[in-house]
Amino acid sequence: MAFLLPRTTALPSLPLKARLTPLAFQLQTRTRNANSNAHRTLISSAASPATEPEPESLHTPQPTRRQPLSAAQKLYLDKALRVNQAGELAATLIYTAQTPPLTKAHPHLRPLMQHMYDQEAGHFKTFNALLAKHRIRPTAMYPLWQAAATVLGWTTGAMGREAAMACTEAVETEIGEHYNGQVRELLAWMADMERKGEEVGEELRLLVGEMRRIRDEELEHLDHAVQNDAKAANPYELLTGVIRTGCRGAIWVSEKV
Repeated sequence: MAFLLPRTTALPSLPLKARLTPLAFQLQTRTRNANSNAHRTLISSAASPATEPEPESLHTPQPTRRQPLSAAQKLYLDKALRVNQAGELAATLIYTAQTPPLTKAHPHLRPLMQHMYDQEAGHFKTFNALLAKHRIRPTAMYPLWQAAATVLGWTTGAMGREAAMACTEAVETEIGEHYNGQVRELLAWMADMERKGEEVGEELRLLVGEMRRIRDEELEHLDHAVQNDAKAANPYELLTGVIRTGCRGAIWVSEKV
């Protein structure tokens, strides 16, 4: 992955004729300094070290060069982003399958279903871009997750509003906890880098910000589900328990395959 790799600028190589001997270099430097001093305007002849600017960086330890991620950190991010992309794919398919039967019976839910789908589609696009940028392969279970998500969405949509919302509550409960764990892990990395005086790369900062935003939107969906009688589904405990177990299993498999 390309996270936090230090940027380097190649120095141009001087042609052989342009290289100077030590003596020639000293003479050239003295000539340049003399010419520079001839055109310099002094503000005060009484200038002293006490009146010179004192940049804070002169006395404050500065961060060292940016350090690349360790092999373990790269592996963690590979797994996390692969699972996240698969999960967002499943979410878009669940809402796609749920919406027709649900909105036919409850037309007032159309704006809410569209809103949640649009957010999930945005999350999916974000993780697609991250996988492509960092050359992370998607899970090999892609076809199976596509079929399972579509069946789950259609089944719970056909069962009615309460069952569809219970499905959303179960899925978003697991996904919210999953994203929380990832955010905590990335924040721990950043705190460790700062303790060591290392620079925290902008890509990592942006990733944490995106993960927090996506997590909050997923938890918003959970709130919508509860407000729309998710807990009135019958059988609520069995339905949500099966779905949550399935989510945990899908996460575990997608991390490894």
